[in-house]
Amino acid sequence: MSQYSETTVKAFDDAPIWYRSLGSPKDPVLVLCDGVGCEGYIWKYFLRHFEQSQRIIHWNYRGHGKTPAPGNPDSLTVEQFAEDLKVVLDDAGVKSPAVILGHSMGVQVIFEFYHRYPERVTALIPVTGSYGKALDHVHDTGLMKQLFPYVKSLFQRYTPLAEKFWERAADSEFAILYSLFFEVNPRLVNREDFAPYFDHLKRMDPLLFMRCLEAATLHTAEPYLPEVSVPVLIVASERDRFTPFWISRRMRALIPHSEFLTLPTGTHVGPIELPELVNLRIEKFLANLEPAALAKAARGAGAARKKKRPAVP
Repeated sequence: MSQYSETTVKAFDDAPIWYRSLGSPKDPVLVLCDGVGCEGYIWKYFLRHFEQSQRIIHWNYRGHGKTPAPGNPDSLTVEQFAEDLKVVLDDAGVKSPAVILGHSMGVQVIFEFYHRYPERVTALIPVTGSYGKALDHVHDTGLMKQLFPYVKSLFQRYTPLAEKFWERAADSEFAILYSLFFEVNPRLVNREDFAPYFDHLKRMDPLLFMRCLEAATLHTAEPYLPEVSVPVLIVASERDRFTPFWISRRMRALIPHSEFLTLPTGTHVGPIELPELVNLRIEKFLANLEPAALAKAARGAGAARKKKRPAVP
């Protein structure tokens, strides 16, 4: 029987973090981590598919969705998001290793979390996202990375005007139409599935969004991808303009024994473009996490707990 609850928990600096728990009380728990500026729209069909058979934890980063903006903007880092995830799992009573999924920037978050707390993870599912330096390869050029400092500076200098521009731009029909025709596959995605992204974006503080984007630009998990020893299923889209397909192929080469799912003609929002393919492949991946593998992940916790945790910047 499916159950639902939502609450907030305080992080180490007393910042409130919102999360919800839904589905059936069954191990392993599935944990969902969003991208920058997202509050969960990407998991719509995933939740429908799995909530009757699995327990699912979904949470919002600082300043996203139902989690308020933090008092300290310097806490908007991938490293801090990983620490917030630990607080969420502790509060939710998740004691057994969980399957952690991440979309877009969430891919960096889940690898950072695994690096810090490998004993808390039984498998990882990175979905259409990079392992680091997210702006370096947007549209397969360095243009976004070069322009970002200037855009951020303009938003900081002219904050009131920037906020009005941000809200109007995100609320415009042009923004949705541009994305539908140039960033996602209009033949695969339904407008009503994609529009919630803009609904959330227009409510966000643009400077907070810039901070999070900068965090994804500065962080990389590449040095410790070869250390990943749990099962990994990489989900990659052929036409992803934000995370080019070759990035996911390189991720596969860096992670020993990782599995790979290609989404033909899919883009950065693959889970709402080809939900049946994504969900059935993940279902198969979960079914192959045999009890022996789960037990091995739990036993590995002994040595991992003794490992010194990386400090949060």
